[in-house]
Amino acid sequence: MRTVAVVITVLWLTAGLPLAGGVAAPPSTIRLGAVVPLTGRYASGGAQVKVGYEFALQDINGRGGVPVGGRRVPLEATILDDESDPTKTVSRLEALASEGVVTLLGGFGSDLHAAAAAVAEKNRIPYCGVAFALHTIHEHGFRYLFSPFPKSPELASETYRFLNAGIPAGERPRRVAIFQERTDWGRELGDLWTARSRENGYQIVLRADYTPLARDLSDIILRAKDAGADAVFSVPTPPDGITLIRQMKELDFNPKVILMIRAADAVSWTRALGKDGDGVLLAPGWHHAVPFPGVPELNAKHEQRFGRPADVIVGPAYACVQIVADAIERAGRLNHDAIRDAMAATNMPTVVGPVRFRPDGTGTVPTVFVQWREGKQELVWPNALGAVRLLYPVPPWRGR
Repeated sequence: MRTVAVVITVLWLTAGLPLAGGVAAPPSTIRLGAVVPLTGRYASGGAQVKVGYEFALQDINGRGGVPVGGRRVPLEATILDDESDPTKTVSRLEALASEGVVTLLGGFGSDLHAAAAAVAEKNRIPYCGVAFALHTIHEHGFRYLFSPFPKSPELASETYRFLNAGIPAGERPRRVAIFQERTDWGRELGDLWTARSRENGYQIVLRADYTPLARDLSDIILRAKDAGADAVFSVPTPPDGITLIRQMKELDFNPKVILMIRAADAVSWTRALGKDGDGVLLAPGWHHAVPFPGVPELNAKHEQRFGRPADVIVGPAYACVQIVADAIERAGRLNHDAIRDAMAATNMPTVVGPVRFRPDGTGTVPTVFVQWREGKQELVWPNALGAVRLLYPVPPWRGR
């Protein structure tokens, strides 16, 4: 009997029989699968992703679920921990794919998403992922990959646009050191920052590689200091970002701008560094002050549970579930290809703004910059979304 039941379920999922008027009984839930780093080097970001998914599921199910086939069906998500290990990302996604989930949700970090996207493509299951900026993932022709999140080309261009708009021409930093993580994303964004530097009035005086989770980064810091760098651009993980700040202080390296795209995402940043964490910029894809529908309600829910507005990755993760639910409703059936086609045609408001997808699966979403100020994350770009004035230059360590 177990074998028969499994066969019926698989046939219903793949053939896309309607929830009403079909020969198969409708399911009690619509199953989603997610693999998220809840431990390891990406744990702080993964925790935010998980909260975003959970809040979105609560809100959608609080309205009765997703309308499909004339009735509302609640969403159910199985969330597994890959321990920040791409090999475990693959094995755990494969396990979820074999269990009949209708869509897959991603975790945190470009290397984990690169591994995950290939699994989704092989199994022909729609995949929505945020908290990764690596653009080359989208250059493989994947049809089932969708990401409503800024990518490296936008981040590189917006870095210079943001600095030039926020700092008078005679006061801008001009000599940039790139601390380049030895990963695909580190190289990709380092290349883009370099390629677009001269046209924007900047000189790259150092591109220094480092190995993730290195304990001693003093060599690259001293090289940047000797080169006269007055700005640092980097993409470290949270542990590496904390190490960099501590050792920059020890070595009295005081750039006017410190940009660490993802390291400062979580509240653990200010807990670990205190005032030394202030002034650092990040580009997390969202901020709780953006004026989009649903953001006040999301902030209120997060405030009630955690005592603070929604963390920066919570919004994009929430938006992923919004997009998936909308696609399932428009598809009208739980068929992977029908849902995939509906996701490709997405045109909807979300908590990260209006979202549409390009043919390569990248989303048209705002690129925001956030700065730590007195232990809080403040939106400092773009001005059109209500940004506050950039704190510039970053105060020297000895003056804090």
